[in-house]
Amino acid sequence: MAPEPVTRPRDFRVGRRLGEHALAMLEGRVAESDVPRPRLAATVLLVRDAPTAPAPRNAVQVFMIRRVPTMEFAPSMWVFPGGGVDQRDAATDVPWAGPSPAEWAERIGVDEATARELVIAAVREVFEECGVLLAGPDDGSVVGDVSGDAWGQERAALLSREQSFAQLLSRRGLVLRSDLLTLRDHWVTPPFEPKRYDTYFFAALLPVGQIPDDATTEADLSVWVDPDALLDEVAAGEQRMMPPTVVNVERVARARSAADFVAERPPVVRVMPEPVREQDRVVLRAHLPSEDLPSEDLPSGQD
Repeated sequence: MAPEPVTRPRDFRVGRRLGEHALAMLEGRVAESDVPRPRLAATVLLVRDAPTAPAPRNAVQVFMIRRVPTMEFAPSMWVFPGGGVDQRDAATDVPWAGPSPAEWAERIGVDEATARELVIAAVREVFEECGVLLAGPDDGSVVGDVSGDAWGQERAALLSREQSFAQLLSRRGLVLRSDLLTLRDHWVTPPFEPKRYDTYFFAALLPVGQIPDDATTEADLSVWVDPDALLDEVAAGEQRMMPPTVVNVERVARARSAADFVAERPPVVRVMPEPVREQDRVVLRAHLPSEDLPSEDLPSGQD
């Protein structure tokens, strides 16, 4: 068994609204019975090598969406495609290729049923939110262009729950390619948040021939992001990201190539930031691997 990675604290600033929630918890004004249980969720860092012209600041780009301001959770935040696990993701009849749910359970550190749900949710959510399908006719190929009207109808039927992901794959003669995913991170929303998620972060290469889109009502913008450019805008207060998103965008910024990034098998620790009084302010303190500690703390971009 690999040793637990050494972690060190990193502080993130919070905006007024979340700061008030955090202060209420620090002052004992939040009863334990009022703390919501986090919902299991999966999100995917979809990456590609940056175009060579104009000269890129980073070798790798990541596809991200900016959530609409009316969203109950993380409004106006830049996030990766993903979402909560639901009952459809517990299906045991999903056509499957690649590492089994049992193998994923060992990697993630959960039971087999939960591992299956997380992997299925990750693949389903990426298809629903940006039209990228991590599946193919067999364990050695990936479906090509899925941007036509017929595929749009498949996405709509998933979103309306008229069909399950298993039904979609079976009817199309496809198998879920779990080998296209790698595990990157695990964060839990702090207890003072009114809406909480227990989120596992995966990474995947953009399949050849597929083009992600912005056909989701949850986003007002969906684009390929140059990591350093977005991090600069967050630091300047022009854009907003939550701490786990900041940390993972920084990791993409350090990558030498998209293939290298997806091939990595980093140690994954469960991170749940906690509110801490720091002089005259409240900060979120997360314990992260040493490589995730920049010389200067970046703002979380939260409000």
